[in-house]
Amino acid sequence: MDEQLTGLSKFFARARARNEPLVMATVLATAGSTYAKAGARILIGSDGAASGMLSGGCLEADLHERAARVLARDRAERVFFDSRTSDDPIWGIGMGCEGAMDVWLQPSMPPDYPAVSYLHDCLMREVPGAIATVVGGAATETELGKHAFAGASPTDPLTAELAAAAGSATCAELGRILFDGRGIEFFVAPLALPTSLLICGAGPDAVPVHAFSAELGWRVTIYDHRPAFASSTLFPQAVRVLCGRPQEAAERLATARFDAAVVMSHQLAADAEYLRWLAREPPRYIGLLGPEARRKRLLLELGDALTGIADRLHGPVGLDIGATAPAGIALSIVAHIQAVLAGRAGGPFR
Repeated sequence: MDEQLTGLSKFFARARARNEPLVMATVLATAGSTYAKAGARILIGSDGAASGMLSGGCLEADLHERAARVLARDRAERVFFDSRTSDDPIWGIGMGCEGAMDVWLQPSMPPDYPAVSYLHDCLMREVPGAIATVVGGAATETELGKHAFAGASPTDPLTAELAAAAGSATCAELGRILFDGRGIEFFVAPLALPTSLLICGAGPDAVPVHAFSAELGWRVTIYDHRPAFASSTLFPQAVRVLCGRPQEAAERLATARFDAAVVMSHQLAADAEYLRWLAREPPRYIGLLGPEARRKRLLLELGDALTGIADRLHGPVGLDIGATAPAGIALSIVAHIQAVLAGRAGGPFR
């Protein structure tokens, strides 16, 4: 899942409204210890602002200088940062991360914003995709930076080759194709959508759950039957705030996809309806707010309707971090979702 895609999309929308040029920085490959891995992308504006980071701040200054040069020349550039050979803070990069990073910097100009607009559209439509880009080898200057997208109609033989690579991509990687008797290097990366979270119940304790999730770049949907609670004013960072009876949720959200859901309406009958619906096409994580006795009562009441989701249902929801206030409980819930979706135990590193 690509949580940076949300920030990238918002950054792009602001730049497009101002008709400003952008540089998309993409990590092609890494070695050793690095903050970002292959496939990570950020946008850099003409004023030096960026949608995110590719390092913990170690190489951002140099990256932004190179991005300014790329915009001035309107020509892509490939940069290799290596902190494994020098820790000298004056003469070396001085990253101190013991890693190396291969980065592709490509201008994206208005009004079309090649590649960047594709990423934005995939997020808005909530559909995955992939991009293949020529980055080296024996490519000519006009071929460098050429893109093709998964499912797009090719416009020439080279984009046909790239579109085929994008369509079959399963991971971010460098590859080579033989084109016109020349070996051309390309980079292909699938587009992983950010985590999509459904919160069933819009009480005051759902507000910090929504805020923490949105801060992580997750796409949050709020659903509640109470008009006073189901308000975009209370949940300004949610992509959807819907008001409707629990029995209507299946129809209202039929086309939406969710990686995780938290049931927290504080009403037993409503929670039962949400669980009955979620059990039909369960997301990878279902959290249930409340004590263990409440979970057991709901399980007993719903019976066979919940067959098959026992390994996905977490109640009480959250990690045991000693939280008692709403913000702390929200932190434990969001941290638990993050850990489960990432396949981690949620314990300390050491």
